[in-house]
Amino acid sequence: MTQPIRQPRVSELSPEIFDGIREGYVPGRQLRIAPGLRLHREFSTDLDPITYEVIRHNLWNINEEHGATIQRISGSPVAIYAFDLNPTILTEDGEFVFFGPYMQYMSGVADTQVKWILEYRSDNPGIRDGDMFIANDPWVGAAHQMDVMLICPVFWQGELFCWVTNCLHQHDIGGITPGSFCPAARNVYDEGLVLPPIRIVEGNEIRRDIEELYLRASREPNIVALDLRAQIAGNSMARDRILALIRRYGPATIKGVMQRILANGERAFLEKMRRLPDGEWRERTYVECCRPGDRKVYPVYLTLRKQGDHLTFENEGTAPQDGAMNATYSGWRGSLIIAINQILCWDQYFAVGGALRHISFDPTPGTFTCARHPASVSTAPVQAMEISLYPTYNLLAKMVYADPELRKDIMCIGGTSQFPTVFFQGLDQRGRQYGMGLIDPLGGAIGAFSCADGISTGGQSRTPISRMPNIEHTEQLYPMLILSRREIPDSGGAGKFRGGMSAEVAFIPHNTGEIIHNTVSSGSAVPTSVGLMGGYAGMTNVITFAKDTQVLQRFTEGLLAEGPAEIGGELAAVALRQEMFRQGPGDVFTVAWSAGAGFGDPLDRAPERVAADVRAHTVTQEAAAGIYGVVIDAGTGTADHEATQALRRELRLQRLQGAAAPAGVLEGARIQDVTEKLQLRAAPDGAHYCCSDCRTDLGSVAGDYKQACHVTDLPLSAANPLIGDPRRFVDADPVFRTFVCPGCGTMIDTEMCLSDDPPIRDIRLLV
Repeated sequence: MTQPIRQPRVSELSPEIFDGIREGYVPGRQLRIAPGLRLHREFSTDLDPITYEVIRHNLWNINEEHGATIQRISGSPVAIYAFDLNPTILTEDGEFVFFGPYMQYMSGVADTQVKWILEYRSDNPGIRDGDMFIANDPWVGAAHQMDVMLICPVFWQGELFCWVTNCLHQHDIGGITPGSFCPAARNVYDEGLVLPPIRIVEGNEIRRDIEELYLRASREPNIVALDLRAQIAGNSMARDRILALIRRYGPATIKGVMQRILANGERAFLEKMRRLPDGEWRERTYVECCRPGDRKVYPVYLTLRKQGDHLTFENEGTAPQDGAMNATYSGWRGSLIIAINQILCWDQYFAVGGALRHISFDPTPGTFTCARHPASVSTAPVQAMEISLYPTYNLLAKMVYADPELRKDIMCIGGTSQFPTVFFQGLDQRGRQYGMGLIDPLGGAIGAFSCADGISTGGQSRTPISRMPNIEHTEQLYPMLILSRREIPDSGGAGKFRGGMSAEVAFIPHNTGEIIHNTVSSGSAVPTSVGLMGGYAGMTNVITFAKDTQVLQRFTEGLLAEGPAEIGGELAAVALRQEMFRQGPGDVFTVAWSAGAGFGDPLDRAPERVAADVRAHTVTQEAAAGIYGVVIDAGTGTADHEATQALRRELRLQRLQGAAAPAGVLEGARIQDVTEKLQLRAAPDGAHYCCSDCRTDLGSVAGDYKQACHVTDLPLSAANPLIGDPRRFVDADPVFRTFVCPGCGTMIDTEMCLSDDPPIRDIRLLV
């Protein structure tokens, strides 16, 4: 049984203990700034609405153009297709004004970087006009070492007016593995160069000594140098555009707009908090495999507590830091901010600063989602950070569901909730060394909404404008031939509203002798796109390798292969963390990624929707009957409603096999909706939970409603037919756990958990 781990939290520790470089800024502490640095504090409160909106949108456009500038100059596939970058505007003291619409977690760590610079660089070497600081230290404020941040102060008449920053994932900054994702790293010393904030631009000139120090660790110094210049150009453009606004409207007006953006965001957040009940919500999920050869499963806990207008996030119970899967405090916090921004602040146009005034992040150091130095953290974004981000959507969904308007903003966990990272290297078709990661899984999938289906291959929620790479461009850059890229039927999580489908891409080497792969993956044994409020999980990540196939022979015969059965070959196992895996010309490498999660009981999905899914090849007939309980007429392709009603009655009765008699029915007035199938109603001894469909009593609000449900552990494949045998990768026994109303058989909730884990108490309401 997984035992919760209790260690001191951040709030209980001094900064010297918490931070890896012994002197870190801990959010919430008063900033200590050198007296010689003058901050611009004056702002106008007398802003007419038109001027405010003109400047507000201008600032947003500056931020978006900032990112586009980096893309145009970099030319890197990481920038062009992965959009693995993000620009940010912050106030003089490091509060967020705007995120960019690119890779969100990169901006989520920008404020900790800026505040650290204010504390530890304002005296020596100082912060001056024309400076830019380079930084990638995860214990100061980076997601991992490859996410290099360039931080630029903006001065007006000798005073620090604001900050513009950007972050861009670099091809290679050193470490034991090309590309700097180091799946076998024992600690940070096996990974790439780590730089706390250092002045690399002084007086608007690049400091050659610092640049050469930075580039010396890279296997791709020319590409990294070009990326650095793209970042400098982005900051310079944003700084110049802000200064032009100041000259046109005056500094007090521009600062007044920034302060009003913060105030409006804060006001909107507080208004939402007033409409929601106080309580505590908890989620549990898992990561597998933290080093090559590892077969363990590591629990991840996330707790959200609401008290009045304040939210607190904790991670107590998460497994200790281990192997190469860890994230730092900054990475954990930055991940959570993505979901906060999208669920609670979307109406503020990526302006989360005001809300953050009322949110605390209090993790337990030493856990793998808040690792102490010198933990390995190079794979953080595709393991510890994603496994922190996506459960946050479920926590926030359960908190906001009580309000009928806010529940419309609910979004389930999306695809690539653990990115199936594959890095390939070798000699390209031109005889040159290369290294790159497979970025097709950016196609992702959007999870279901509380009122609509998810979006198949609709991208990643953490990168709102992400897109898949162009196949021809990939083949032009790298020595590979793409055989297929297609969506996968039944991959989306089932539910009243269905999660978006994911896809797979298959390729062979082309004009080269071999491709050498390194895999860094999780979410292959235990599903991480878990359903919400009775919804089912999306499929897991799947990496397959067919050795010595007949695909080249078929090409010579002018034939295409429709699937694996037609190409033959020997299937070879690919481990979740496998180094130097060699693919020859006749070997087919296929990567499929996890899909979006479903919302609500699949037996509540409208039969017409299921029939439309079958006709569109989104859902198979087998899944339509077995999971959704819908009978499709073979002749018309439409739903047979009478047969469907009978089948659904039978499936609900099957759910209730072995169930104890229900406690009774609540007749009292409805107090509030808790989840899709859970209500609070009045009872003689106070508020009680009950089933929304049949009002079966599920116990006092002071207890756990799950104890009154009929609980069944099923194979993972019962949640999604595409989930394979987890024993391929782990020694643990993960199960699909269902919580069914004992009165009517409706699905109240589901869990993906280990068989010996107790049910998690996901809701504690204070009413």
